[in-house]
Amino acid sequence: MTKQYNAITNQHDNDFLLMSMESSKYTSATKSMIVKHDDDDNKETRGLRDPRALFFLILWYFFSCGTLFLNKYILSSLKGDPTLLGAMQMVMTTILGFLQMYYPLGFYKPVNRESKPKYFWRNMILVGTMRFSTVVLGLVALKFVAVSFTETVKSSAPIFTVFISRLLTGEITGFYTFISLIPIMAGLALCSAFELSFNIKGFAAALATNLSECLQNVYSKMLISGEKHKYTPAELQFYTSIASVIVQIPACFFIMDFPNVKKTFDVTMFIALVLNGICFHFQSISEYVLLGYISPVTHSVANTVKRAFLIWISVIVFGNPVTFFSGLGTIVVTVGVLCYIKAKEYDILHRIAQSKYDSQEVRVDNGILK
Repeated sequence: MTKQYNAITNQHDNDFLLMSMESSKYTSATKSMIVKHDDDDNKETRGLRDPRALFFLILWYFFSCGTLFLNKYILSSLKGDPTLLGAMQMVMTTILGFLQMYYPLGFYKPVNRESKPKYFWRNMILVGTMRFSTVVLGLVALKFVAVSFTETVKSSAPIFTVFISRLLTGEITGFYTFISLIPIMAGLALCSAFELSFNIKGFAAALATNLSECLQNVYSKMLISGEKHKYTPAELQFYTSIASVIVQIPACFFIMDFPNVKKTFDVTMFIALVLNGICFHFQSISEYVLLGYISPVTHSVANTVKRAFLIWISVIVFGNPVTFFSGLGTIVVTVGVLCYIKAKEYDILHRIAQSKYDSQEVRVDNGILK
């Protein structure tokens, strides 16, 4: 009887010890998750006050300038083919993205993945296709119109984002946000009417670029919004680039001007294409890294400032003639986009406050809904 009691007691002690160990593991794991979550929150709260965030912002601006001016040099001075340029950019981002998955170079902390999410390749092909079309359409626009005009049209991206987000995610845009779209459209009309290098093909290609880019961004955010589907900057760069390369191979046979490629391709063209691809890769991946430090609103503001910066740098470097109304339109578009960003932020805060007020109005008191 005593032996049986001791056996039961020992078994109970062992079970209790195992439960304590499991509880300890769970507690430590929970603490590590909380610490990680707090670190991520602090990281985003610091925003551009974080030296690394400021560094990647400058890096993003720098490589954006390099990509833009090399694009113009290859297409205008070297008479390069837009499809070849877009293809080379995707090839370079694929190669460099793959290398940075194993050698982060201080851009991010590598993570180990157990398996790929469901419908992974289908989603990557969709994003890759949109990414390729965005690049090619942007280069086509650049071939027909000045850099200043191309960047001004791209500043209207929030308009496209409003409607695409409404269709794909059901996001409702507030009243003040809609009102803020008026100066954007007015400024764009000024630039279109008085820009000396206005061309209907370039204008259409620039608008199509906006549509493709905004659709790509909204869809990408849908895929990476949860912790389960969050990729590192290099993973996003590599997988979408390789999907884009797969899509562009058959497309090149239909849209590439092979006689022109054969005529213009030489050592200078090759070096320019490689340098352009390197700039494009670091422009994209530094933007991905920057998004980890700042909110989407801050990113939009930074992107707007970047576009305005590139417009006037292009005017100085390339000497593009800009009329008074074109310059005025550029300013109106920039101010309008900034107003849009602030109006959208205000509408979101108003919606949150209204939701809290509604929840306080409806309360349960002694089982009676009041």
